[in-house]
Amino acid sequence: MPSKVSKFSDLVERVTSSCLLQPLAGGRHEADEISENHDGYESVYKINKTKEEEEERESFRAWDEAKEAERVIGMEMLIGEVLEAVSAMKRAYVSLQEAHCPWDPDKIRVADMAVVEELRRLGVLKQRFRRSVGRECSGGRRQRVETWKEVAPLEAAVEELKREVKAKEVEVENLRKKLKTATNRDNGGGRKGWSHQSHRNVSRNQVAAEPEPEPAPAQEQFEATMSLVNEASKSFTTLLLSLMRSAHWDIAAAVGYMEAASGGGATGSSIVRANHAKYALESYVNCKIFQGFDHETFYMDNGFSSLLHPDQYRRDCFTQYRVMKAMDAIELLGILPTSDFGKFCSKKYLSIVHPNMEESLFGDLEQRRQVLAGNHPKSRFYGEFLELAKEVWLLHLLAFSLDPPPSHFEASKGAEFQPQYMESVARYSVGWEAVGQMVGFQVGPGFKLGKGRVMKARVYLVHRTRATTND
Repeated sequence: MPSKVSKFSDLVERVTSSCLLQPLAGGRHEADEISENHDGYESVYKINKTKEEEEERESFRAWDEAKEAERVIGMEMLIGEVLEAVSAMKRAYVSLQEAHCPWDPDKIRVADMAVVEELRRLGVLKQRFRRSVGRECSGGRRQRVETWKEVAPLEAAVEELKREVKAKEVEVENLRKKLKTATNRDNGGGRKGWSHQSHRNVSRNQVAAEPEPEPAPAQEQFEATMSLVNEASKSFTTLLLSLMRSAHWDIAAAVGYMEAASGGGATGSSIVRANHAKYALESYVNCKIFQGFDHETFYMDNGFSSLLHPDQYRRDCFTQYRVMKAMDAIELLGILPTSDFGKFCSKKYLSIVHPNMEESLFGDLEQRRQVLAGNHPKSRFYGEFLELAKEVWLLHLLAFSLDPPPSHFEASKGAEFQPQYMESVARYSVGWEAVGQMVGFQVGPGFKLGKGRVMKARVYLVHRTRATTND
């Protein structure tokens, strides 16, 4: 019996080993079938995925084409608006030129406002274009634009801090000069006892510790500068009149046209006496050089700093006034020929001195060519003009430094003489009175300052009957 059990156990062990070493044929067949089914499912999945990707690409392509068509339509509309604005600006500029000959101040103001309005319109279109381009840029470009928007205010704050640092440096330099002056004074006085020397040391310490208050513009400075403007205007006019006489001009005819250019009379006629031609010429020069005085840059650009940052702009103007006042005009333009003051001088010279006038007076247009090239001639005539331009520029800086700013007013032709606002430039004879006369033309502008102070307009007066006859 034990031997039979042993044989049976050996038989079971052999069968088990055989099954483990050689799997059944049925099992292998099922495994192969499962593998084939898996490969079939995977191929079907790949085909479906490819179709979905193609459909997605087609949808994106259609969306891109629609956006491109929309962008092209928007750009065409924007270009149409730009061309329309440019055409309107050209028409306004032509109107502005026509208003200069004959001189018509009202038409000039209207045309000038129209030109400025169209320029602003072009600026708005420019911003629209930039925004549209920014929206079409890649994500990185949009991110840079957003970063710039965040950085721009910080840069403005940095510039503000730089200006404050410069002001502090000027203050420190002034204190250093005062300390040096006080030290020299003490050293020069000799030793007068320890107590007296200590007292002086305390005084020096007080000077160094207490900063000098920043100077502020005053109405008296404006009045004094206006007097310098009048003197420079008379000097330049005198030189110009002598050159006209040397060139054998018909002074009476020239005065008639200058009266018309400054709004004083009909073209070719004159209400000015023979020995008063200088007043008509000075009126013409002042009319040209004061044009645009109410704007912060004489309309050389679309500046709005006086509106956006009024307090800072007033301080900056007064700082420029103090720096420029101590410098010669030629020296200043030699350092900064293309500064705002240099642009102002070029613009006003070309406005006052017509090409025909310059060629008649000097025989060529050399000075005009230099001015158009951005240079400033070294001639006596241009030097006299620069003195006038500098004083007007200083007056302009002071006007925008004062709070409240002066109010500019003019005396129109035919107005009754008002002594509180006008003064006559001519004195005819003893006992002659300006009361009852009327304004023939304005020679120099007037200003209303704060606290009721008035700087009178300089006018050329005529009898009413004489003016009516000439009209």
